[in-house]
Amino acid sequence: MVRGLSVSYGDVVAVSGVDFQIEKGEVLGLLGPNGAGKSTIIDAITGLRAPSAGAIEICGVDLLRRPADAKRKIGVAMQTTGLPAAITPREALEAFGRLYGVAARVGELEARFGLEAKSGARVATLSGGQKQRLALALAFVNDPELLVLDEPTAGLDPASRRELHGYIGGLKREGRAVLIATHDMDEAYRLCDRLIILHQGQIVAQGAPGALAARVGAAMRVEVHAGTPVQAEWLSAEPLFDHLVVDGFTVSFSTANLEAALARLMAVLSLQAVEVVTLRASRASLEDIIAELVQRPGLE
Repeated sequence: MVRGLSVSYGDVVAVSGVDFQIEKGEVLGLLGPNGAGKSTIIDAITGLRAPSAGAIEICGVDLLRRPADAKRKIGVAMQTTGLPAAITPREALEAFGRLYGVAARVGELEARFGLEAKSGARVATLSGGQKQRLALALAFVNDPELLVLDEPTAGLDPASRRELHGYIGGLKREGRAVLIATHDMDEAYRLCDRLIILHQGQIVAQGAPGALAARVGAAMRVEVHAGTPVQAEWLSAEPLFDHLVVDGFTVSFSTANLEAALARLMAVLSLQAVEVVTLRASRASLEDIIAELVQRPGLE
């Protein structure tokens, strides 16, 4: 549980008055653009950065008063492992195992995270996906109740991303709490039960991914290219079309009700005798949602 968390770097306030709680078996996402405060919050939760104000409890243990006990309950996987290039996965796991007094778990962790075939390879020779699996294995050495993952799939190919998503889903099913910092809205939709959206060090909204996007009328973004120019006045009064832009042959808008919006769009274009050449619908981007939330505060 985080209450009233504030972190400053000199005169710069990086995080201000942040409150949230994560439950067992929940995947909670911290989302925001670069500089929003995600990494600062993770640094504070993992004990790497002392807060300027506020309280942090890890599974009921006060991090500031009992840091050693609290840290035993956390596993952390950052964007990079920071391991020496010449070390092997087995050597790294053995070193972490000795640190926590659980060296006997090395073989179990290699098997769980698919590292058996690469246990003797140097870290420098591992693929991006293999390095992230190693990061998860290292985070799991102490059998933590809370897993903290910072941009876990950044730079990975689609296959490696799907594989890592599977591992994270498994952690949730075991009843572990998982905190993920990401700027990837699609990843957040796939993995997270609940999202906290940050902007300039403050929480601007939190909730389930779909509900959060729908609340700001930006669940989906639609872009249509027509064969002939579209008359904007026929569409501008329609309540289903949020952030409508009509530019000659192109129509784009956001909507919380994709099926109804597309049906109405097709009806209007048919009345104009306009033929649709291409139509693309995609989830609203993180930037779309943050922009709307910042313009319309109080949506939490």
